Amino acid sequence: MDPLRRSPSPDSSQPSSPRSPPCEMLGYVGIEAVLDQLKIKAMKMGFEFNIMMVGQSGLGKSTMVNTLFKSKVWKTTPPGLVGPMPRTLQLHSVTHVIEENGVKLKLTLTDTPGFGDQINNDKCWDPILGYINEQYERYLQEEILITRKRHIPDTRVHCCVYFVPPTGHCLRALDIEFLQRLSQTVNVVPVIARADSLTIEEREAFRHRIQHNLKAHCIDVYPQQCFDEDVNDRILNSKIRERIPFAVVGSDREHLVNGRCVLGRKTKWGIIEVENMAHCEFPLLRDLLIRSHLQDLKDITHNVHYENYRVYRLNSSHVLPRGPGWVNLALTPTSPPATPGPSKFCRRRRTHDNTTEEY
Repeated sequence: MDPLRRSPSPDSSQPSSPRSPPCEMLGYVGIEAVLDQLKIKAMKMGFEFNIMMVGQSGLGKSTMVNTLFKSKVWKTTPPGLVGPMPRTLQLHSVTHVIEENGVKLKLTLTDTPGFGDQINNDKCWDPILGYINEQYERYLQEEILITRKRHIPDTRVHCCVYFVPPTGHCLRALDIEFLQRLSQTVNVVPVIARADSLTIEEREAFRHRIQHNLKAHCIDVYPQQCFDEDVNDRILNSKIRERIPFAVVGSDREHLVNGRCVLGRKTKWGIIEVENMAHCEFPLLRDLLIRSHLQDLKDITHNVHYENYRVYRLNSSHVLPRGPGWVNLALTPTSPPATPGPSKFCRRRRTHDNTTEEY
């Protein structure tokens, strides 16, 4: 017998703890085939991703969405054809299925026309927060049914892109108060809209002022530092946090520059290339939302924001729903909890005995 290979102990049948070293393998098993199975299943089912755009009119929200997904996801209003200003904030949602290389993405975009455009903007955030909590409520109503669907439709907002007007000064009082409420309910990614109206020096100074405002008012935007799980996440997310808010420029029109077609905006000074980091930081925003953190945005939405809503919602009622359409008046979708859960940000997970624990 090999002296380095110990015989199995009597309790070797017990499952090993997460911190125990991996057992010695005697040959090839093919465990990595699980990745292929997950990939095939994911490609069959597709992905769901829901984004909300918040900001004043005229900041290029619709154009930015079309630029992100290189599709006519949202129709932009031609210049000079501005309709009447809405008296109240109205939320518009549209859903598209985008397919690329066999991968299907069901994208739901929610726009907030009229936000911050009124003379009196008192509590103008109530419809937005009410919509976010209403999607949590819909998911909760389906989840707690005795006989529920195999796949619950996910309409929860996974990310809210907040457009900051390029004033060059600092965050407005409206922005600060709304972001304080919004960051406790959903993942928030602030961006400096129409960054081409600022010089490079003005852009950097504006970014530092906004970062100072966010820190001074305890506004924790995505990616939250408390959710970095390992060293690689900390390194990557720390670089992202240094650049937030991203200074972005959107355009869905192509122009010919040095013999190649590029997305950009044509001005009398030249072409502002959207995907050129020397001109704007749109590539950083696209990579964050789609290429590197899409699944993480969904995970934090489910494990943190929705879980806080679920715990508060069930604790506020002593009667569980009896069927679809049941609504408890203790917490309506338009009245989000003032303190979501036991702490501002807290991960929870279900255990085998159907209870929850923090981690």
